[in-house]
Amino acid sequence: MAVTYCRKCVTPNTWPDAIFDNEGICLPCRYNETFGQIDWDARRAELREITEWGRKHRRGNYDCIIGVSGGKDSTRQAFFARDDLGLKPLLVSCVYPPEQQTQRGADNLSNLVEQGFDLHMVGPAPQVSKKLTRYSFEKFVNIFKASELVLYASLPRVAIAYGIPLIFLGENPALAFGGNVGSQSSDGNQQRQHNTLSGGKLDAWLNAGIKQNELNWYQYPSERDFDRAGLRIVYLGYYMDDFHEIANAAFAMAHGLKIRTGVDALPEETGSLNPYEALDDEFVHVNQMLKYLKLGFGKVVQHASVRVRLGEMSRDEAIDAVNRYDGKCSTRYIDKFCHYVDIPKEHFDEIADVARNKDLWQLNNHGEWELRYKLAPVTSLD
Repeated sequence: MAVTYCRKCVTPNTWPDAIFDNEGICLPCRYNETFGQIDWDARRAELREITEWGRKHRRGNYDCIIGVSGGKDSTRQAFFARDDLGLKPLLVSCVYPPEQQTQRGADNLSNLVEQGFDLHMVGPAPQVSKKLTRYSFEKFVNIFKASELVLYASLPRVAIAYGIPLIFLGENPALAFGGNVGSQSSDGNQQRQHNTLSGGKLDAWLNAGIKQNELNWYQYPSERDFDRAGLRIVYLGYYMDDFHEIANAAFAMAHGLKIRTGVDALPEETGSLNPYEALDDEFVHVNQMLKYLKLGFGKVVQHASVRVRLGEMSRDEAIDAVNRYDGKCSTRYIDKFCHYVDIPKEHFDEIADVARNKDLWQLNNHGEWELRYKLAPVTSLD
């Protein structure tokens, strides 16, 4: 298939379930155009009703649950819920195994505790996590396909256990980045339909020989249990007119967030424009490189598109950044991943090569792989 890009930002139509209008503009760009017309007072009133609902229906002392990694977005959500909305939140973090989590990530979680928040940590058995991570890579060429199950499932599972029906997430992925994951409102109750969750089924992992009793935290609650508990998942960012990576990072850094520095902050090393991304784990860079091979885009496309919408970068500057840095990943991150899952680098390279989407890539005259459909400036939207 031919790859096309949004005519305002740099989002490609290879983004899973991307939505473009008949003028070639992606959904997030169109949504961004409406910001000036949004009645934010009405949205805040709607949010007040939601918070009152949460207080009314709680069974314990906590008004809501917020999933946190200690990063920029979750830090801002936690402070907003407590200091702006007057709620008593329980922060829930799904932590990586010790071999995978960075010291920076641990420090940022500690920072939230030191700021006065209660934190519930979910840590699946490291041995199982490692086994699932390797299987995720070898079977799906997606390092985080299994760990994302825990990330999504842990919040409603803790909510049911503690009687806290209101769950806050950050940005609505459909409106922030594109695709049909999420909704076009604040409603996040259809999260189980995310491709990773596959409706909450664990068949792929059970077929791989993983025992059911090893997958407790990987199991998304059934629709019956979800509905019986009266859970309500809400995208908090929908109600904030400046909930985006730049504003969130500035806020979080002012409240103790530690970010990447030195060589670990260079886009040619990480394939990321932001030194305040992926603070708790290095394998994110490897996974974004693999996505680049499969779908023809990585993290820089997302970052540059957000900056274009915010007026922080022109489209031509975004194109230049994508062409320079998208899909980059230092070999030291790849080596660290191979050591973690106990595979030789040659095995990693074989799987990555097979995963490369030959419809999107071609060999040039120098025998090097290059994208068939490259970004080019668009001078007019007429």
